[in-house]
Amino acid sequence: MHYDRDSVEVERTGRHVRLARTQKYQSLDVPAEQQLPGGRRRPNVEQTTLAAYQNDPKAGHHLHFEGETLWPDDHRYTGHHWGLIIDLNKCTGCSACAVSCQAENNVPVVGRDEVRRSSEMHWLRIDRYYTGEGADVDVLYQPMMCHQCDNAPCETVCPVIATAHSDEGLNQQVYNRCVGTRYCANNCPYKVRRFNWFNYAHPDKVQNLAMNPDVTVRTRGVMEKCSFCVQLIQSAKLEAKRRGVELADGDIQTACQQSCPSKAIVFGDLNDPKSAIAKATESPRCFQVLAELNVRPTVGYLRVVRNREGGEEHNHHV
Repeated sequence: MHYDRDSVEVERTGRHVRLARTQKYQSLDVPAEQQLPGGRRRPNVEQTTLAAYQNDPKAGHHLHFEGETLWPDDHRYTGHHWGLIIDLNKCTGCSACAVSCQAENNVPVVGRDEVRRSSEMHWLRIDRYYTGEGADVDVLYQPMMCHQCDNAPCETVCPVIATAHSDEGLNQQVYNRCVGTRYCANNCPYKVRRFNWFNYAHPDKVQNLAMNPDVTVRTRGVMEKCSFCVQLIQSAKLEAKRRGVELADGDIQTACQQSCPSKAIVFGDLNDPKSAIAKATESPRCFQVLAELNVRPTVGYLRVVRNREGGEEHNHHV
């Protein structure tokens, strides 16, 4: 069927509709006063060109942070130490990871009214940035979830120790201990914690069958966030124990990793030098967001390399 666009007319209706969107809510932006030498603002997504990368594999890296810490180095992970890396060159911003996270972890789907009140519940968001000016514009996507920080700022402010570190480097959330102060959300530099305002469990048992039985449905008044799909970690460990074999690299795949069509997400044991995650962290393209805060995140990214002419990188903004 053919439609003639010249026959379409647009008129003012006089009605006003408030839009509900999460696109820019809680996106990270660097204040103007936090500048790099030369007056440039430090970007949250690092990128470079192919020519610059071939000349220097670390091209596009903006921050070389080697600072002191207030915490004693007394939390050595002698067993597993879980981490996650996202290759931003492969990420297309399709949001399959966010949808799979929602389904796997019983994250409630809230409606338009709650989104308008800034009460969205998703544990994983897709930040997006523009680079360039005018008609020469590129888009960069950056999945953002709990970074499972080794020096987690959320843990230092919780009055009831509802968030604490496991011996495998996971930033755990004890739901039945949380009293909902939201101090942790205020202290999180990545803004990836969600406060549950309502009870989302269904009174109908048949409706509840749609929920993942391996994951708790959180009650109102508690904080919740990405757990690196701890239920999948435990399931793989128990299966390896049942079979009498060692847990191998690749046995555990988080929900976001399983659903990523471009295989941009790598998850594994940072303490295993032969693992894919350990090799990814050694890549010269690897960088961390807000590393200067010394929160020691275990989530990292691989820098974007563009096959284009021009300078090393373009300034970009939300």
